[in-house]
Amino acid sequence: MSAATINPNEAAHFGALAADWWDPHGSSAMLHKLNPVRLSYIRSQIDAHWHGDTRERRPLVGKYALDVGCGAGLLAEPLARMGADVTGVDAAPENIAVARAHAAGQGLAITYHAGELAALAPGTFDLVTSMEVVEHVTDPAAFIGELAARLTPGGLMILSTPNRTVASKLLLVEAAERIGAVPRGTHDWDQFLKPEELTKLVEDAGLEVIDRTGLSPSAAKGFKLGGSEALNYLVTARWPG
Repeated sequence: MSAATINPNEAAHFGALAADWWDPHGSSAMLHKLNPVRLSYIRSQIDAHWHGDTRERRPLVGKYALDVGCGAGLLAEPLARMGADVTGVDAAPENIAVARAHAAGQGLAITYHAGELAALAPGTFDLVTSMEVVEHVTDPAAFIGELAARLTPGGLMILSTPNRTVASKLLLVEAAERIGAVPRGTHDWDQFLKPEELTKLVEDAGLEVIDRTGLSPSAAKGFKLGGSEALNYLVTARWPG
């Protein structure tokens, strides 16, 4: 059976931000700073997993990608430009409406769906991504299970999420919301997952974690890969064997 994992309150919170999603100076400014770093990590994992040419501009040609919690398409669009046949799923219909309009304006053919993962066929996607989403769902274990179920036997799953540490509570929740770096009510620190907790959820879903990398602040670029995992981290997983 497929599990329902959408938290209606979370969907409403992010749906209310939909119109502002593509403004790099608006309420989603933090995501615009995170996105290039996430993309760099995703690209490196794609090349390592499928042994691709790092100079190839479209390494995902012929592959199906799923971005879950896609918002208005900040990650789905670059995946499409990398050649993937992309499906984006989000809990908020408002986000999907903005995502469809923006993709059309960019000339990108992306399939967008508002609602639960249960609507998508299992074992369909070569690449499954979900950035900063697992901490917003009602049942993280069920959610990870649903993500894994959508992955093809030779596929790759990449996740990112904040770590539950003293530093993340002070900086990502209290300070960031106080100064307006992220909208108030975006984060519930108690729902953050430590790396070992997320690893267990992934392994319980039948996958193996093959890489984990910190996502940390950088004075020069805003964020950088590597270094401390105290605030945020990325995980890559695949089916064993």
